[in-house]
Amino acid sequence: MPGGRLTQSERQQIALGLADGLAYAEIARRLDRPTSTVTREVMRNGGPTAYRADLAHRATEQRAHRRRQPAPRTPGTPPQAHGRDAEAVREYEEALTTVFMQSGAPKMVSRVLGCLFTTDAGSLTASELAQRLQVSPASISKSVTFLEAQGLVRRERDERRRERYVVDDDVMYESMMASARSTAHLAETARQGVHILGTGTPAAVRLENIARFVDYVSESIIRAAEQAREILHTKPAPASDEENAQR
Repeated sequence: MPGGRLTQSERQQIALGLADGLAYAEIARRLDRPTSTVTREVMRNGGPTAYRADLAHRATEQRAHRRRQPAPRTPGTPPQAHGRDAEAVREYEEALTTVFMQSGAPKMVSRVLGCLFTTDAGSLTASELAQRLQVSPASISKSVTFLEAQGLVRRERDERRRERYVVDDDVMYESMMASARSTAHLAETARQGVHILGTGTPAAVRLENIARFVDYVSESIIRAAEQAREILHTKPAPASDEENAQR
């Protein structure tokens, strides 16, 4: 498997593959590269709909040039813990933000969520987010309100009475449950239309089928989310005295 950076020719092949609607895995197979390499390349350079081989190649050269120069600390750049590469962290945060945007989230919402997901504490204040993202506190407030409604962020007060925005181990569970509630509401609304449009009419049958489908999906989401939470977030029980003695 070849290593090293992607060549301009490989980037052109990636662009052609995307234009043909190929999956990342298939493009990677044709290049004899890991799928993760192709995925990361596309996500950090505009995503599948905006990827341009020439722009991606130029951006990579610019990033390489910046790495060779000592990067001055800017107000929005926090110090990196655990010996992390600041440039690599920034690029990953951009790639994660792109994924959120492609899932339908607005750009600022995606930036806030990407920022929170990549902090060790899992929480930041409005001023900290505004500083890191170099935006106004008003933009942060609107984005957090959206994320809170989706169950992706919660608010809490710290010891200094500052409001902090938090993501934790339950963030995806809460998001799935919020999605299930929204889906259940859609089913309820669809059924209201059945009586208004007349039971047995084509429009009413269509709405009833939508409601039944959505009911099933909603119940499946709730069941899967609860099972995953129980299995993945359950801490192992402490070892008994007998087990400790055997060790």
